[in-house]
Amino acid sequence: MAEVFISPLHNIFSHFRFILTLRSEERKYHGLILFRLSSASSSARYEDEGADQRVDDLENDASGNALNRQIYVMEATCPHLGAEMSHADIEEYEDSVVAVCPWHRYDFDLKTGKSETGLRTCTYTVQIKADPETGEEQVWMEAPQGGRNWRVVELRPVSDEFADPPPESTSSLSANGMATPHAQETTEPVVPEKNPPKTLMEWAVLILNTPNPTLKVERTRYAVHAFRTGAITSVGNRVAHPPVPPAQPPRETYMNIVEPGKIQSGKRKNKAVMLHALANIEQWAIDLAWDIMARFGPMHKDLPPAFFADFSKMALDESKHFSLLRARLIAFSTPYGSLPIHASLWDSATLTSRSLLSRLAIIHLVHEARGLDVNPKTIEKFRKAGDKESVDVLEVIHADEVTHVTAGHRWFVWMCEQQQLRQGGLEVNPVQAFREEVRRCWHGDIKGPFNVEDREKAGLSREFYDDLKGEMSYTDHEENARMTINKTTKSAEISPEETQVEQKQGNTEGPIYTDGIQKALAAVQVTYET
Repeated sequence: MAEVFISPLHNIFSHFRFILTLRSEERKYHGLILFRLSSASSSARYEDEGADQRVDDLENDASGNALNRQIYVMEATCPHLGAEMSHADIEEYEDSVVAVCPWHRYDFDLKTGKSETGLRTCTYTVQIKADPETGEEQVWMEAPQGGRNWRVVELRPVSDEFADPPPESTSSLSANGMATPHAQETTEPVVPEKNPPKTLMEWAVLILNTPNPTLKVERTRYAVHAFRTGAITSVGNRVAHPPVPPAQPPRETYMNIVEPGKIQSGKRKNKAVMLHALANIEQWAIDLAWDIMARFGPMHKDLPPAFFADFSKMALDESKHFSLLRARLIAFSTPYGSLPIHASLWDSATLTSRSLLSRLAIIHLVHEARGLDVNPKTIEKFRKAGDKESVDVLEVIHADEVTHVTAGHRWFVWMCEQQQLRQGGLEVNPVQAFREEVRRCWHGDIKGPFNVEDREKAGLSREFYDDLKGEMSYTDHEENARMTINKTTKSAEISPEETQVEQKQGNTEGPIYTDGIQKALAAVQVTYET
């Protein structure tokens, strides 16, 4: 039986549930959940998993077999309708322990995968083995079928800490004690009193239209939790008239939005300015995660539930990142919004608003991958400055961003597989498809130095990006000078087959090449050069 190394045993003592993602040699992905139950009580229901919890009874249990009975791995989604199992209730019966789906209460035995409903999910044998050289106890699992040389590309707790809401900074108060504009907060409720959203798509569009950064984070946390726990049981992307996302998410009127070139990103030395710039990127990243669901879900009604699970998790991550950075800004007496911001990252969203393949390539496999390259340098700058708190925050962000590039790669490969099926089995190579998307939708070289290790961990081998150059050209044609996303939302009525045919034929009605977008894209590359 083929096996997969998961982790040293001590690495899973911090939490009771972990998201576990595997990738095979053939670039196939497999999403799983690892449950670690307390040996003191196998019947513990899901509890809030704050950071750094420790379970000493597992450490003191000398029996590997006893440990095996407390660690389970099963599919990440319910086989009924695809609900996430990360927030399943755990219930104990006389001779079994079951995970209960939060959507419709389908129960699955954690050992056999069987349900009293007649359905069955896949579970995987877990073993604890001692490393023959070091004696370190390690967690191994049975390998899934349908792939070779599976490896873990993501293992992280289901629950993540957010920064506490920062206190109001005295620097945000004027001489008479009144709050300055960048200190403004909203009294608008998280859940609207009138016509509250009922589906994930409705929540996505509401959040995209939320200008207040604090409320955007709170609504993201609420919506993702509701989706995971069964309060939201419908994605809503297959309805006849799905909600339409905005052309560009609004920002508070007090925020000073400037052209990217007016923010001297390449010469940043002030830590607060750097953190503010990173917080701005995270705000747009929240929107990008919701936009890819709201915009392309209706265009591609065959997207599986795992797609929405991945990107809702990404939205939650970006909200966490913004909250952590905002707390650091308060420590520097520089509230978010007190410095100029730019919207250049959203121009890439505009550029790729008609093609999910293009969006995944440019946003997640170019922009976010570039973040993997430069984040370690940024972290080192703060480390040299003696700012341990900011280093800790940036290391959390970097670890999460590796999983975001992984998600981009996963769904880019999935899209290529779907296109291959529509073409009667004619091969669609993900590497070639990515390089073609960059050639069409990017301007200039994909420049190093590259973080080869983290890129490879995320699925991007060097063949993806070595000697890669975008050939997107400028155009002076007025009819192509502007492309609003409101216009392109009409393409939701176009079938995925038609979209792929347009791309295959090189139809220039895909991305519109505008001078403004070109300049913004160039500026985005500078923004990451911290």
